[in-house]
Amino acid sequence: MGFSIALIILSMLMILLVLLHKGKGGGLSDMFGGGAMSTGGGSAVAERNLDRITVVVGLAWFACIVVLGLLLKYKGQG
Repeated sequence: MGFSIALIILSMLMILLVLLHKGKGGGLSDMFGGGAMSTGGGSAVAERNLDRITVVVGLAWFACIVVLGLLLKYKGQG
């Protein structure tokens, strides 16, 4: 039960973190006006930290999925 709640929280956090990233241009962000907003300068340090946090949360999200998969697999055998 705890891993299911953790997965839900991590999933919402991943969505939020990905949406916080600055658009690189040429994608959907330009279509909805993100291109005009991305020309305003942002801190490179903040962007790097956001990248690191996103990677850490992504790894935790992946680990949570693996643990849930293993729990379901071995729970069915018992």
